[in-house]
Amino acid sequence: MPAIDYSRLSSRLQEWARELGFQQLGVAGVDLGADETHLLNWLDAGHHGEMDYMQSHGSKRSRPAELVPGTLRVISVRMDYLPSSARDGWEVLADPDSAYVARYAMGRDYHKLMRNRLQKLADRITGMVGPFGYRAFVDSAPVLERALARDAGLGWIGKHTCLINKDAGSWFFLGELYTDLPLPLDEPAKEHCGTCRRCIDICPTQAITGPYQVDARRCISYLTIELRGSIPLELRRPMGNRIFGCDDCQLICPWNKFSKRSPEADFAVRHDLDDSRLVELFGWSEEEFLKRTEGSAIRRTGHSGWLRNIAVALGNAPWSVEATDALAARRQHPDEMVREHVLWALQEQAGKRPPS
Repeated sequence: MPAIDYSRLSSRLQEWARELGFQQLGVAGVDLGADETHLLNWLDAGHHGEMDYMQSHGSKRSRPAELVPGTLRVISVRMDYLPSSARDGWEVLADPDSAYVARYAMGRDYHKLMRNRLQKLADRITGMVGPFGYRAFVDSAPVLERALARDAGLGWIGKHTCLINKDAGSWFFLGELYTDLPLPLDEPAKEHCGTCRRCIDICPTQAITGPYQVDARRCISYLTIELRGSIPLELRRPMGNRIFGCDDCQLICPWNKFSKRSPEADFAVRHDLDDSRLVELFGWSEEEFLKRTEGSAIRRTGHSGWLRNIAVALGNAPWSVEATDALAARRQHPDEMVREHVLWALQEQAGKRPPS
């Protein structure tokens, strides 16, 4: 078999990535020693909450060659996801009767789309160099994707711990192709947050406890998606109308003035989730919930989690007969967790009722 021209392959990778809809591709090595230390300290502090999967794989998350033996390089890609015609995020947050859904979750789930594109990338590599070892990942395995993307030159890890690209902001997904090909390495991205701390200051629940430090147990994304039980009382009011995820730290980031709207049809808003009223979404039956969230990341909450989250938002909304009636209709819901949050919301509504 003739020797592989890795320099030429690297150039082709850039071409193929663009053709497949990725906005950027880079190549990283597998040494993540400093990031492993940061991860272990975070876990030791208990900041992962109930996300036991964060520590269940041992060192495989920070040592790519342990997860996929033979891995020498990681091909990292990013894909913009900001929907092209979504209602402005700040506008939704300022309307307490509307439901705020994280921008990434308003369309179809990104996992399958990106995995399929990564597989096509691997197929093109095979066509050029012959069979090679690889595994594709899109948020589907113990992978330190942001650290790898940083090392691949796709951006730096901001103080809110999201990846930021100076030409594209942070509204993008990441994916990886672990490979045994000794590709030339890209230059790691440099940090450009400077003295800015807007993301830290704006966090509704003070989940960003310091630069590059997030306590997931306080994060609204964790509370509305990962947490399966009761939302702590002291964090309910700060949640406002955020019913699935939270984007405040990205909305406030000055680098997102450079963000690009996604051309992907799959990321377009579905079911008016950028402009829906809380009462309307709270009225979804389980059957409606499953139908409307088919192929969506939102299904991860389950119907009970969906109702729990919206009940909190309704409790935070201004008093109205409509909100109170909607909550009262769920007072006898079979799930104890839902009943508890409905009762809390009814009490909050009652406290805001104007004198008759």
